[in-house]
Amino acid sequence: MDAADAQISVLDDGLLRGDGVFEVVRVYAGRPFALAEHLDRMTRSAASLRLPFDADVVRADATALVEAGGAIDACLRLVVTRGGRRIALLEAPKVFPETIALQTVTYAPTRILDGVKSLSYGANMLSTRLAKEAGADEALLVTPHGRVLEGATTSFFCVIDGELCTPPLSDRILDSISRRILLACTDARERVTTLDDLTTVSEAFLASSLREVQPVRCIDGRAIPAAPGPVSTAAAEAVREHIEAALAPHA
Repeated sequence: MDAADAQISVLDDGLLRGDGVFEVVRVYAGRPFALAEHLDRMTRSAASLRLPFDADVVRADATALVEAGGAIDACLRLVVTRGGRRIALLEAPKVFPETIALQTVTYAPTRILDGVKSLSYGANMLSTRLAKEAGADEALLVTPHGRVLEGATTSFFCVIDGELCTPPLSDRILDSISRRILLACTDARERVTTLDDLTTVSEAFLASSLREVQPVRCIDGRAIPAAPGPVSTAAAEAVREHIEAALAPHA
């Protein structure tokens, strides 16, 4: 049905309390990328929330909706709420600028939600609004002790002393599927990153299913020397090649 015609009860705790899980899957020409990986993470998130979840049923929903959508580029949003509702939406892909400006925003991860991609995204959305109020495009989350974490809805990568780095999962960031791909198909490594380190960054980019790789042009008003630079460009190419290989028809 048309999304505008869909309804959900106002009594659903997914709405009232943000109690539920979600994933957003990129669809290329009618082919969902990394659907299995997204469903695996959704299963883990639901288990952490003690939320009843049937991955096979959600997979069937996703498959039916993508097939009905045809050979289009889209974003597939999957939601399961505490009230027992399953929601699947096909959304038009967002158009992102070539480069992006970041503003650091102080953020303290909620330990009990470590590794959980829940509907409780109010803090993430507020951080982006705060960054925009400061004249930037997106937030870069930093702990009260000055350790760099991730974007509001993205993973963060940067080049320090010629080496591609990303904050470690031990700093309680989301185990991003795009982050996993980049660690597998580039020379990126985990490294604790601080606010002081940001002043030495020669390149940086955000990574997510929707953005793939998006170079950063400045952080807190400080221009990044190369945007995009050679490392970011190579990372973007590696991700694109990985996606194309994964979606290629198999003999």
